[in-house]
Amino acid sequence: MSKLTDKASYLKGLAAGLKLNMEKDTNQLLLEVLNMLSDIAEEMEAMSDAHDELNEYVESIDDDLADLEETLFGDDEGDGCHCGCEGDDCDCEDEDCDCGCGNDDELISYACPHCGHEIEFHASDVDFDEDYLCPACGKPVFPELEEDEDDGEDDKE
Repeated sequence: MSKLTDKASYLKGLAAGLKLNMEKDTNQLLLEVLNMLSDIAEEMEAMSDAHDELNEYVESIDDDLADLEETLFGDDEGDGCHCGCEGDDCDCEDEDCDCGCGNDDELISYACPHCGHEIEFHASDVDFDEDYLCPACGKPVFPELEEDEDDGEDDKE
């Protein structure tokens, strides 16, 4: 029993020892208050037990969740890629490679501005500082704006 239920029982025992009778209104009120205190103490003890049980259950769920996170996500260190690249600039041609090493970016289709030939590439493979030539017409796929065109507009003013 908790301290609260012990105290309620003690007070009920004191009232019984004083031989309070139910004939006086004051005594009846006092006995009913003692009964109510006893009921409150028992209810609080039951709530405390339920709280402890719920707390243990939440801790168990937390442990299970931590295990699940470890299984799903694991350590970022040492997992590496199954193709051997360890996540750095994956060169593997495996389309099913799900290691997150860079081979999962979207395939882009781009039309040559000169001949309209469709060229497909991965977005991460494009470096706009390099000159890419169209395999069909041999002209630059990403033509740069000439500085003369910008200067020409200023000359007209």
